[in-house]
Amino acid sequence: MVLVKKGSRRITVDGVTYRWRVRGRATYAQGLGWRPLAYAVEQTETPGTTLVVTTNQPHPSNWFEIPARPVLPAEVAETIRMARAKGWTPEKPGSPFLLDQSQGFTPAD
Repeated sequence: MVLVKKGSRRITVDGVTYRWRVRGRATYAQGLGWRPLAYAVEQTETPGTTLVVTTNQPHPSNWFEIPARPVLPAEVAETIRMARAKGWTPEKPGSPFLLDQSQGFTPAD
């Protein structure tokens, strides 16, 4: 899985450069507030396994204007470090590495 460059942002964590991206439009389930926001991260030098992070926040483009906050670069850096500690090897090809941080997310009714 390769991350689309358009709309992605660069971040350097511990001397390694990554790109990360939040989907611009909410999926159907995110739009209804049933599923939380997720974003993807990959290493820029040798893209391999993509990190997919599920947050505990609603997507900012949800259809019911449920309050949401943006994903900040400091949070992305923290999740990259956490994923690396849990075994994510971004330079090696493979299935996406899923990091679920959705604890505390309450789906809309």
